[in-house]
Amino acid sequence: MVRVRHAVSTHKRKKRVLKQTKGQFAQKHTRYRQAKRSLIKGRTYAFRDRKVKKRDFRALWIVRINAACQEAGITYSRFINGLKQAKVGVDRKMIAELAVNSPDAFQKLVELAKKTG
Repeated sequence: MVRVRHAVSTHKRKKRVLKQTKGQFAQKHTRYRQAKRSLIKGRTYAFRDRKVKKRDFRALWIVRINAACQEAGITYSRFINGLKQAKVGVDRKMIAELAVNSPDAFQKLVELAKKTG
């Protein structure tokens, strides 16, 4: 019977974890146990924040559209409702882009929303 040692695989695993936590603060990138905890926590945050990022951007677009709507003399809800009734298939990301970069095109959308709404 031959005794099986795990030195090589254990060293590889620890090396991989420590390499992935490179750039972390204090012992989180030098000590294996803390590095492992930090890696798990970091991956949890990454998974969660991929979803949160979508919410944050949608909220940003809505704020930008609302500001442009108030300048144009229409409320955000009436503007969106008017676009829906006019069957305009432009999403909030594109509308916010128009509001910031080309106010003339946004003004045309506002006129369309006022007409149908």
